[in-house]
Amino acid sequence: MKNRKALIKLKNKVMITVATTGGYTTKEHNPNVPLTPVEIAEEVYKCYQAGAAIAHIHVRDDAGNPTMDFEKFKETVGLIREKCDIVINITTSGGTGFNDDERMKPFVELLPEIASYDCGTMNWQHTTVFENNPLFLEKLGKKMQEVNVKPEIEVFDPGMLYNALYYAKKGILTEPLHFQFVLGAPGGIAATVENLVYLKSLLPENATWSAFGIGKESTPILMTTLALGGHVRVGMEDNSYLFKGQLAKSNVEFVERAKTLIAELGKEVATPDEARALLGLTKKV
Repeated sequence: MKNRKALIKLKNKVMITVATTGGYTTKEHNPNVPLTPVEIAEEVYKCYQAGAAIAHIHVRDDAGNPTMDFEKFKETVGLIREKCDIVINITTSGGTGFNDDERMKPFVELLPEIASYDCGTMNWQHTTVFENNPLFLEKLGKKMQEVNVKPEIEVFDPGMLYNALYYAKKGILTEPLHFQFVLGAPGGIAATVENLVYLKSLLPENATWSAFGIGKESTPILMTTLALGGHVRVGMEDNSYLFKGQLAKSNVEFVERAKTLIAELGKEVATPDEARALLGLTKKV
């Protein structure tokens, strides 16, 4: 009976992921975006205090460019872990042009609970190719199983979801799957309510899912995701503006907005430990 009550309670919980930095937003876009390990860790901690359960981590080099430099990840993740027990989600795609080992080393060595799994190749920003070829996806899925890191399957178009179902049948991915729908990336599916409803309709029955929209569509997609029963991602990786013409002062403002909307729906914000229970994660440290 206790377990049943706990499961019912978790169904009313919504996980907030904060993506503080990403690989694109610069100080020119928004002077408040955190870029250094110290800035990122401090921002993640403030978002944790505000209610974020998961932190999606990208890092930058000393010039502010996207990088998969292991030492930057090590410093950033170490600083975050010193401050709080937020669930760590490390990117495997800090940008384009990195080799397989560079992309995998941060999660293999630092053992976050989650790492991104971008489930297909796409034309990126109409300027280049974001490559996730079949051999890499098989290697990535197997390595995540080996080190017990849960894949967050990032879906930029419907074909990527079908790729994930294929890899689950092959045993490369382990069910239950967790999906992150990315809407509005140039080269990917547009950020519309209709597209989000369609993506949700493709999910396997036992999957968990989250979604976000990029840029001006971030708030409509946030609201639709909550209405459809999904979890949410917010932050300056995806949007510099809190409102039209008003730059966000910090990532905390996005977390606070999500919290308000979650409460309006009669739901509750998940803690990091509740997120671990929802996703079946193994706490590493």
